[in-house]
Amino acid sequence: MQAEIGCAGLGEEDDSGDEEPASQSDKSELHGTLKTLSSKLEDLSTCNELIAKHGAALQRSLSELENLKLPAESGEKIKAVNERATLFRITSNAMINACRDFLDLAETHSRKWQRALQHEREQRIRLEETIEQLAKQHNSLERACRGAPGLSATSTGITSTAKGSVQSAKGEASDEDEETEYFDAMEDAPAFITVTADPKHHRRSGSNVSGASEGHPEDWNLEDSVFESSNQSSYNESTCKDLLPKKRRRTRIPDKPNYSLNLWSIMKNCIGKELSKIPMPVNFNEPLSMLQRLTEDLEYHELLDKAVKCESSTEQMCFVAAFSVSSYSTTVHRTAKPFNPLLGETYELDRLEELGFRSLCEQVSHHPPAAAHHVYSKRGWTLWQEITIASKFRGKYLSIMPLGAIHLEFHSSGNHYVWRKVTSTVHNIIVGKLWIDQSGEIEIVNHKSKDKCQLKFTPYSYFSRDVPRKVTGVVSDADGKAHYVMSGTWDEKMECSKIVQSSHGSTSMEGKQKTVYQTLSPKVLWKKYPLPENAENMYFFSDLALTLNEPEERVAPTDSRLRPDQRLMESGRWDEANVEKQRLEEKQRAVRRRREAEAVEALEEGKDYEGYIPLWFERKVDAVTGELICVYKGGYWEAKDKQDWSTCPDIF
Repeated sequence: MQAEIGCAGLGEEDDSGDEEPASQSDKSELHGTLKTLSSKLEDLSTCNELIAKHGAALQRSLSELENLKLPAESGEKIKAVNERATLFRITSNAMINACRDFLDLAETHSRKWQRALQHEREQRIRLEETIEQLAKQHNSLERACRGAPGLSATSTGITSTAKGSVQSAKGEASDEDEETEYFDAMEDAPAFITVTADPKHHRRSGSNVSGASEGHPEDWNLEDSVFESSNQSSYNESTCKDLLPKKRRRTRIPDKPNYSLNLWSIMKNCIGKELSKIPMPVNFNEPLSMLQRLTEDLEYHELLDKAVKCESSTEQMCFVAAFSVSSYSTTVHRTAKPFNPLLGETYELDRLEELGFRSLCEQVSHHPPAAAHHVYSKRGWTLWQEITIASKFRGKYLSIMPLGAIHLEFHSSGNHYVWRKVTSTVHNIIVGKLWIDQSGEIEIVNHKSKDKCQLKFTPYSYFSRDVPRKVTGVVSDADGKAHYVMSGTWDEKMECSKIVQSSHGSTSMEGKQKTVYQTLSPKVLWKKYPLPENAENMYFFSDLALTLNEPEERVAPTDSRLRPDQRLMESGRWDEANVEKQRLEEKQRAVRRRREAEAVEALEEGKDYEGYIPLWFERKVDAVTGELICVYKGGYWEAKDKQDWSTCPDIF
């Protein structure tokens, strides 16, 4: 799912309003409290002076009355009033003394609070300056390392076509710090070496090889195999001759406005927070929703169309593996983040007549954000998934971890493949040019034949001589016998090499024994389409991405194409888009508060409360993985045919 990230990266706005930026509001509140306290202390001091002044005046008046020659009865009453005035004066003096003590104490503490506030403010400014300086030094060190002789990365692939070339598939250590725990799992990845064999001189011999797996070079025939190089130059050219596009799609969108915004001023208060809880303006977005980014995984759907034709399950696995890698190809330049879908938002991509498939996504949960996706192809396959995004901003980089399994089933063979996505990382958040890396492992399992493919996404390292963004893997059958070696990069292409012989090689420095695979020359399974002209001013969208937000009739009223803030942002009206975004967020908060009140009411009455129920998907236990997953329950395309959207919620 394309780094989901959007980087999403940078992270998505908080539609629920669970957290707001605390720094400025806290500072204003503290200053307001101190100002109010100071004002009350002045009022108290004034009252203190007035009580003393009026008390003295009352005492003088009573003394003057006593000196007058009045009847005896009047004198007694005046004496009684004088006694009461004396008691009042004593009480007032006691209160005045107490108020004076409180005033002195409050003034002392007020000065302490002001000094403490000033100290905290200075400390915070120093910390910000220190972090920024460290980031600049880090960026300088990057440039110095890249410019150092002997440290530049080479573009050598894992399987060279040159006879006898050898390349280790063991990746170099990552330059990330101890927080990047998601790299640890790769330590167990099997290390292997590939040697390209010459089919004309290769002779199969397993007598001197322990546990060797053999293949037939004559079977590796380019013309007779479905392993054909995909060198189409554009998105439209990838379609089959019998399914030519019937509708002309747009090839450009308005250029991205050049609005400047201080990223550090926003992100410095968000370190360690959940990405979906960080309020972000549309300035950091791209004009696509996460549902549309999820649909963008299908850009190279023709790989699955070819996989349908494979008679061998291991051959089919190669195409499925190439498809799983191809979904990351558009993320290399896509550092802007997609819009976080509103709860109940949907997105359809009906290309059944043009490309042979139709896709439907629905946002089925908001916290945590989760989207369900279902794709049906009349070419013979069905794909479904539910993806939840877990993300953390860690200061210098942003890590995005997609959670959830992707299911792919081929109709004729019944082969059912399951895999999960790797971690996406956005680097240079504070200083420097943003760049994205993919790292981790993907294990693809065919739950019918038990074939497996282990793919390793090697994290970028300053000191590695490997080609950047490298992906390597091995396809093996249920018995663990290796049949194909996968190699390439996640941003350019993937190749497949047939294994003709394997043996155990030498032991590495880490104490692991490497496997040596002798392979035939590699064949290109997937190659990235070139970006359209002027892509740098159109958010680096591919040809398919340019069409995803194109206005279309007859879609559901909850479709992402109809989202007003996203539409305004695409048109370059960012100020209006930010206002509209806030309106939609507040509308969703009101719905959430009402739902929470209903839940409390149901609890008080002893009733069950189901919470939000997806409209087009339902939760079921997956028979293959045993996980609870949202699957398509039907009805959407029938509702579209009838144009009956009465069940759709009002979210926009």
